[in-house]
Amino acid sequence: MRVAMYYNNRDVRLEEMPTPKIDPGELLVKVLTSGICGSDIMEWYRIKKAPLVLGHEIAGEIVKVGKDVKKYKKGDRVFVSHHIPCNTCHYCLSGHHTACETLHTTNYDPGGFAEYIRVPQLNVDRGVFILPNEVSFKEGTLIEPLACAVRGQRVAQLKPGQSVLIFGSGISGLLHLLLAKALGAGRIITTDISKYRLKAAREFGASAVINAKEDVPKHLKELNDNRLADLVIVCTGASSAFTQALQSVDRGGTVLFFAPAKPGINLSAPVNEFWRNEIKLMPSYGGSPYDITVAIELIRSGSVPVKKMITHKLSLKDTGLGFKLAAEAKECIKVIIEPHRD
Repeated sequence: MRVAMYYNNRDVRLEEMPTPKIDPGELLVKVLTSGICGSDIMEWYRIKKAPLVLGHEIAGEIVKVGKDVKKYKKGDRVFVSHHIPCNTCHYCLSGHHTACETLHTTNYDPGGFAEYIRVPQLNVDRGVFILPNEVSFKEGTLIEPLACAVRGQRVAQLKPGQSVLIFGSGISGLLHLLLAKALGAGRIITTDISKYRLKAAREFGASAVINAKEDVPKHLKELNDNRLADLVIVCTGASSAFTQALQSVDRGGTVLFFAPAKPGINLSAPVNEFWRNEIKLMPSYGGSPYDITVAIELIRSGSVPVKKMITHKLSLKDTGLGFKLAAEAKECIKVIIEPHRD
Protein backbone atom coordinates (compact mmCIF):
# COMPACT_ATOMS: atom_id res chain seq x y z
CA MET A 1 0.00 0.00 0.00
CA ARG A 2 1.02 3.64 -0.37
CA VAL A 3 1.86 5.85 2.61
CA ALA A 4 3.06 9.40 3.11
CA MET A 5 6.27 9.05 5.12
CA TYR A 6 7.17 12.06 7.28
CA TYR A 7 10.83 13.08 7.57
CA ASN A 8 10.23 16.74 8.41
CA ASN A 9 7.71 19.44 7.49
CA ARG A 10 9.43 20.02 4.15
CA ASP A 11 10.12 16.37 3.37
CA VAL A 12 7.07 14.09 3.20
CA ARG A 13 7.55 11.24 0.71
CA LEU A 14 5.15 8.89 -1.03
CA GLU A 15 6.43 5.41 -0.21
CA GLU A 16 5.28 1.79 -0.33
CA MET A 17 4.92 -0.55 2.63
CA PRO A 18 3.06 -3.84 3.17
CA THR A 19 -0.64 -3.62 3.93
CA PRO A 20 -0.95 -4.57 7.64
CA LYS A 21 -2.15 -8.07 8.52
CA ILE A 22 -4.72 -8.28 11.30
CA ASP A 23 -5.06 -10.63 14.27
CA PRO A 24 -8.40 -12.20 15.35
CA GLY A 25 -9.41 -9.24 17.53
CA GLU A 26 -8.43 -6.51 15.05
CA LEU A 27 -9.82 -4.57 12.09
CA LEU A 28 -8.41 -3.40 8.79
CA VAL A 29 -9.81 -0.01 7.80
CA LYS A 30 -9.60 1.64 4.39
CA VAL A 31 -8.68 5.26 5.09
CA LEU A 32 -10.85 7.54 2.98
CA THR A 33 -10.05 10.87 4.64
CA SER A 34 -7.30 11.96 7.03
CA GLY A 35 -6.85 15.48 8.39
CA ILE A 36 -3.57 17.29 8.96
CA CYS A 37 -3.53 18.36 12.61
CA GLY A 38 -1.64 21.28 14.08
CA SER A 39 0.32 18.76 16.16
CA ASP A 40 1.44 17.01 12.95
CA ILE A 41 3.35 20.13 11.93
CA MET A 42 4.91 20.77 15.36
CA GLU A 43 8.33 19.79 14.05
CA TRP A 44 10.07 19.99 17.44
CA TYR A 45 7.59 17.38 18.66
CA ARG A 46 7.57 15.07 15.62
CA ILE A 47 11.12 15.16 14.28
CA LYS A 48 12.60 12.99 17.04
CA LYS A 49 10.52 10.00 15.89
CA ALA A 50 10.96 10.50 12.12
CA PRO A 51 10.67 8.83 9.72
CA LEU A 52 7.11 7.76 10.48
CA VAL A 53 3.59 7.82 9.07
CA LEU A 54 1.57 10.50 10.82
CA GLY A 55 -2.16 11.18 10.72
CA HIS A 56 -4.72 10.57 13.48
CA GLU A 57 -7.88 12.32 12.26
CA ILE A 58 -9.32 9.60 10.05
CA ALA A 59 -12.60 8.31 8.73
CA GLY A 60 -12.98 5.24 6.56
CA GLU A 61 -14.57 1.91 5.88
CA ILE A 62 -13.94 -1.48 7.48
CA VAL A 63 -12.62 -3.87 4.83
CA LYS A 64 -11.52 -6.82 6.96
CA VAL A 65 -12.79 -8.06 10.34
CA GLY A 66 -10.90 -10.39 12.69
CA LYS A 67 -12.80 -13.58 13.54
CA ASP A 68 -13.16 -12.59 17.21
CA VAL A 69 -14.69 -9.18 16.46
CA LYS A 70 -18.48 -9.27 16.87
CA LYS A 71 -19.38 -5.59 17.17
CA TYR A 72 -18.40 -4.46 13.66
CA LYS A 73 -18.74 -5.81 10.13
CA LYS A 74 -17.19 -5.31 6.74
CA GLY A 75 -18.52 -2.16 5.08
CA ASP A 76 -19.18 -0.21 8.28
CA ARG A 77 -18.39 3.50 7.99
CA VAL A 78 -16.25 4.44 10.98
CA PHE A 79 -14.21 7.02 12.81
CA VAL A 80 -11.25 5.43 14.60
CA SER A 81 -9.61 7.00 17.63
CA HIS A 82 -5.83 6.61 17.73
CA HIS A 83 -5.36 7.16 21.50
CA ILE A 84 -7.69 5.31 23.84
CA PRO A 85 -7.79 5.13 27.67
CA CYS A 86 -7.75 1.95 29.74
CA ASN A 87 -10.84 3.07 31.73
CA THR A 88 -9.58 1.25 34.84
CA CYS A 89 -6.54 3.16 36.16
CA HIS A 90 -6.55 5.82 38.89
CA TYR A 91 -6.62 8.63 36.33
CA CYS A 92 -9.48 7.22 34.26
CA LEU A 93 -11.54 6.49 37.37
CA SER A 94 -10.91 10.08 38.48
CA GLY A 95 -12.19 11.43 35.16
CA HIS A 96 -8.74 12.33 33.82
CA HIS A 97 -8.82 9.95 30.85
CA THR A 98 -6.28 11.91 28.83
CA ALA A 99 -3.71 11.51 31.64
CA CYS A 100 -3.98 7.71 31.31
CA GLU A 101 -0.71 5.97 30.40
CA THR A 102 -2.57 3.66 28.02
CA LEU A 103 -3.94 6.65 26.13
CA HIS A 104 -0.42 8.01 25.69
CA THR A 105 0.95 4.73 24.36
CA THR A 106 -1.80 3.43 22.04
CA ASN A 107 -2.13 4.12 18.32
CA TYR A 108 -3.12 2.45 15.09
CA ASP A 109 -0.75 1.03 12.51
CA PRO A 110 0.91 2.74 10.70
CA GLY A 111 -0.87 6.13 10.75
CA GLY A 112 -3.67 7.97 9.00
CA PHE A 113 -1.66 9.09 5.96
CA ALA A 114 -1.85 5.60 4.51
CA GLU A 115 -4.28 3.69 2.34
CA TYR A 116 -5.10 1.25 5.15
CA ILE A 117 -4.65 1.05 8.91
CA ARG A 118 -4.66 -1.86 11.31
CA VAL A 119 -6.80 -1.17 14.37
CA PRO A 120 -5.39 -3.00 17.45
CA GLN A 121 -7.72 -4.99 19.69
CA LEU A 122 -7.82 -2.41 22.48
CA ASN A 123 -8.73 0.33 19.99
CA VAL A 124 -11.40 -1.93 18.50
CA ASP A 125 -12.88 -2.35 21.98
CA ARG A 126 -13.19 1.35 22.84
CA GLY A 127 -11.95 3.50 19.96
CA VAL A 128 -14.12 2.66 16.95
CA PHE A 129 -17.28 4.70 16.34
CA ILE A 130 -19.89 4.15 13.64
CA LEU A 131 -20.39 7.25 11.49
CA PRO A 132 -24.05 8.31 11.34
CA ASN A 133 -25.46 8.54 7.81
CA GLU A 134 -25.65 12.33 8.19
CA VAL A 135 -21.87 12.59 8.75
CA SER A 136 -19.70 12.41 5.63
CA PHE A 137 -16.20 10.94 5.62
CA LYS A 138 -14.81 14.46 5.16
CA GLU A 139 -16.71 15.70 8.21
CA GLY A 140 -15.46 12.63 10.06
CA THR A 141 -11.91 14.01 9.95
CA LEU A 142 -13.06 16.82 12.25
CA ILE A 143 -14.42 14.50 14.95
CA GLU A 144 -11.11 14.15 16.79
CA PRO A 145 -10.20 17.86 16.91
CA LEU A 146 -13.77 18.79 17.87
CA ALA A 147 -13.69 16.18 20.65
CA CYS A 148 -10.56 17.87 22.01
CA ALA A 149 -12.42 21.21 22.06
CA VAL A 150 -15.41 19.55 23.73
CA ARG A 151 -13.20 18.27 26.50
CA GLY A 152 -11.49 21.65 26.88
CA GLN A 153 -14.71 23.58 27.31
CA ARG A 154 -16.14 20.87 29.54
CA VAL A 155 -13.24 20.96 32.00
CA ALA A 156 -13.25 24.78 31.84
CA GLN A 157 -16.98 24.67 32.71
CA LEU A 158 -18.15 27.16 30.11
CA LYS A 159 -21.58 28.49 31.07
CA PRO A 160 -24.25 30.05 28.82
CA GLY A 161 -23.91 33.81 28.57
CA GLN A 162 -20.22 33.92 29.51
CA SER A 163 -17.83 36.00 27.45
CA VAL A 164 -15.07 34.10 25.66
CA LEU A 165 -11.75 35.28 24.24
CA ILE A 166 -9.92 32.90 21.91
CA PHE A 167 -6.23 33.42 21.08
CA GLY A 168 -5.64 32.00 17.60
CA SER A 169 -8.20 31.70 14.80
CA GLY A 170 -6.84 28.60 13.10
CA ILE A 171 -8.76 25.34 13.07
CA SER A 172 -8.65 24.87 16.86
CA GLY A 173 -9.72 28.43 17.57
CA LEU A 174 -12.56 28.24 15.06
CA LEU A 175 -13.77 24.92 16.50
CA HIS A 176 -13.80 26.51 19.95
CA LEU A 177 -15.70 29.47 18.48
CA LEU A 178 -18.40 27.28 16.93
CA LEU A 179 -18.62 25.06 20.00
CA ALA A 180 -18.94 28.03 22.36
CA LYS A 181 -21.73 29.40 20.15
CA ALA A 182 -23.50 26.03 20.24
CA LEU A 183 -23.20 25.96 24.04
CA GLY A 184 -24.78 29.40 24.42
CA ALA A 185 -21.78 31.60 25.19
CA GLY A 186 -22.29 35.36 25.13
CA ARG A 187 -19.71 37.52 23.35
CA ILE A 188 -17.04 35.45 21.61
CA ILE A 189 -13.98 37.40 20.50
CA THR A 190 -11.04 35.88 18.63
CA THR A 191 -7.52 37.04 17.87
CA ASP A 192 -4.89 36.29 15.25
CA ILE A 193 -2.19 38.04 13.25
CA SER A 194 -3.55 36.70 9.95
CA LYS A 195 -6.13 38.84 8.13
CA TYR A 196 -7.38 35.71 6.38
CA ARG A 197 -8.06 33.94 9.68
CA LEU A 198 -9.63 37.00 11.29
CA LYS A 199 -11.95 37.23 8.30
CA ALA A 200 -12.78 33.52 8.69
CA ALA A 201 -13.56 34.05 12.38
CA ARG A 202 -16.02 36.82 11.49
CA GLU A 203 -17.65 34.56 8.90
CA PHE A 204 -17.99 31.78 11.48
CA GLY A 205 -19.80 34.13 13.84
CA ALA A 206 -17.27 35.80 16.13
CA SER A 207 -18.79 38.81 17.90
CA ALA A 208 -15.57 40.70 17.15
CA VAL A 209 -11.93 40.07 16.25
CA ILE A 210 -8.67 41.62 17.45
CA ASN A 211 -5.32 41.71 15.70
CA ALA A 212 -3.01 39.91 18.14
CA LYS A 213 -0.21 42.39 17.44
CA GLU A 214 -2.25 45.05 19.22
CA ASP A 215 -3.02 45.51 22.93
CA VAL A 216 -5.50 42.64 23.27
CA PRO A 217 -6.67 43.29 26.88
CA LYS A 218 -7.29 46.97 26.07
CA HIS A 219 -9.35 46.21 22.95
CA LEU A 220 -11.16 43.41 24.77
CA LYS A 221 -12.45 45.83 27.39
CA GLU A 222 -13.61 48.20 24.68
CA LEU A 223 -15.59 45.38 23.07
CA ASN A 224 -16.89 43.73 26.24
CA ASP A 225 -18.55 46.47 28.33
CA ASN A 226 -15.26 47.40 30.02
CA ARG A 227 -14.78 43.83 31.24
CA LEU A 228 -12.19 41.19 30.55
CA ALA A 229 -13.28 37.69 29.49
CA ASP A 230 -14.88 35.01 31.65
CA LEU A 231 -13.09 32.30 29.68
CA VAL A 232 -9.83 32.77 27.78
CA ILE A 233 -8.78 29.93 25.47
CA VAL A 234 -5.21 29.81 24.15
CA CYS A 235 -5.10 28.00 20.77
CA THR A 236 -1.64 29.09 19.65
CA GLY A 237 1.84 28.24 20.86
CA ALA A 238 3.04 31.87 20.61
CA SER A 239 4.52 32.88 23.97
CA SER A 240 3.02 36.36 23.62
CA ALA A 241 -0.45 34.80 23.54
CA PHE A 242 0.15 33.00 26.83
CA THR A 243 1.29 36.26 28.43
CA GLN A 244 -1.65 38.28 27.09
CA ALA A 245 -4.06 35.53 28.13
CA LEU A 246 -3.13 36.09 31.78
CA GLN A 247 -3.86 39.79 31.31
CA SER A 248 -7.21 39.16 29.61
CA VAL A 249 -9.11 37.04 32.13
CA ASP A 250 -11.76 38.62 34.35
CA ARG A 251 -12.23 38.09 38.08
CA GLY A 252 -13.63 34.63 38.74
CA GLY A 253 -12.61 33.60 35.22
CA THR A 254 -10.62 30.76 33.70
CA VAL A 255 -7.67 30.53 31.32
CA LEU A 256 -7.70 27.32 29.29
CA PHE A 257 -4.31 26.38 27.83
CA PHE A 258 -5.43 24.36 24.82
CA ALA A 259 -2.20 24.57 22.81
CA PRO A 260 1.29 23.69 24.06
CA ALA A 261 4.16 26.15 24.10
CA LYS A 262 7.56 25.31 22.66
CA PRO A 263 9.91 23.32 24.94
CA GLY A 264 11.55 25.34 27.70
CA ILE A 265 8.90 28.06 27.83
CA ASN A 266 7.80 28.92 31.37
CA LEU A 267 4.88 31.14 32.31
CA SER A 268 5.01 33.69 35.11
CA ALA A 269 1.61 34.18 36.77
CA PRO A 270 0.65 36.95 39.21
CA VAL A 271 -0.14 34.52 42.02
CA ASN A 272 -1.47 37.00 44.59
CA GLU A 273 -3.72 38.79 42.09
CA PHE A 274 -5.16 35.52 40.83
CA TRP A 275 -5.54 34.26 44.41
CA ARG A 276 -7.60 37.30 45.41
CA ASN A 277 -9.76 37.14 42.31
CA GLU A 278 -10.29 33.35 42.13
CA ILE A 279 -8.83 32.97 38.65
CA LYS A 280 -8.24 29.41 37.44
CA LEU A 281 -5.47 28.28 35.11
CA MET A 282 -6.00 24.91 33.49
CA PRO A 283 -4.68 22.89 30.55
CA SER A 284 -6.59 20.47 28.35
CA TYR A 285 -5.17 17.67 26.23
CA GLY A 286 -6.94 15.32 23.85
CA GLY A 287 -10.41 13.88 24.17
CA SER A 288 -11.98 10.85 25.84
CA PRO A 289 -14.46 8.39 24.29
CA TYR A 290 -17.25 10.44 25.87
CA ASP A 291 -16.00 13.62 24.19
CA ILE A 292 -15.83 11.82 20.85
CA THR A 293 -19.44 10.69 21.23
CA VAL A 294 -20.50 14.28 21.93
CA ALA A 295 -18.49 15.57 18.95
CA ILE A 296 -20.13 13.08 16.60
CA GLU A 297 -23.59 14.18 17.73
CA LEU A 298 -22.71 17.88 17.39
CA ILE A 299 -21.65 17.26 13.79
CA ARG A 300 -24.58 14.97 13.01
CA SER A 301 -27.11 17.51 14.28
CA GLY A 302 -25.46 20.39 12.42
CA SER A 303 -24.85 22.25 15.69
CA VAL A 304 -21.17 22.59 14.77
CA PRO A 305 -20.92 22.94 10.95
CA VAL A 306 -17.40 21.64 10.46
CA LYS A 307 -17.62 21.00 6.71
CA LYS A 308 -17.15 24.70 5.97
CA MET A 309 -13.73 24.57 7.61
CA ILE A 310 -12.23 22.23 5.00
CA THR A 311 -10.35 24.46 2.58
CA HIS A 312 -8.09 21.91 0.86
CA LYS A 313 -8.62 18.29 -0.23
CA LEU A 314 -5.49 16.57 -1.55
CA SER A 315 -4.37 13.13 -2.71
CA LEU A 316 -1.85 11.04 -0.78
CA LYS A 317 0.94 11.98 -3.22
CA ASP A 318 0.30 15.63 -2.38
CA THR A 319 0.59 15.19 1.40
CA GLY A 320 3.84 17.15 1.33
CA LEU A 321 1.98 20.10 -0.18
CA GLY A 322 -0.62 19.70 2.54
CA PHE A 323 2.05 19.96 5.23
CA LYS A 324 3.46 23.05 3.51
CA LEU A 325 0.04 24.72 3.39
CA ALA A 326 -0.71 23.87 7.02
CA ALA A 327 2.72 24.95 8.28
CA GLU A 328 2.67 28.25 6.39
CA ALA A 329 -0.85 28.94 7.75
CA LYS A 330 -1.69 31.47 5.08
CA GLU A 331 -4.95 31.01 3.23
CA CYS A 332 -6.00 27.66 4.59
CA ILE A 333 -7.91 26.39 7.59
CA LYS A 334 -8.22 22.61 7.35
CA VAL A 335 -6.29 20.40 4.94
CA ILE A 336 -7.46 16.83 4.48
CA ILE A 337 -5.81 13.98 2.61
CA GLU A 338 -7.81 11.44 0.59
CA PRO A 339 -5.49 8.41 0.31
CA HIS A 340 -7.48 6.65 -2.43
CA ARG A 341 -7.88 9.73 -4.60
CA ASP A 342 -5.85 9.76 -7.82
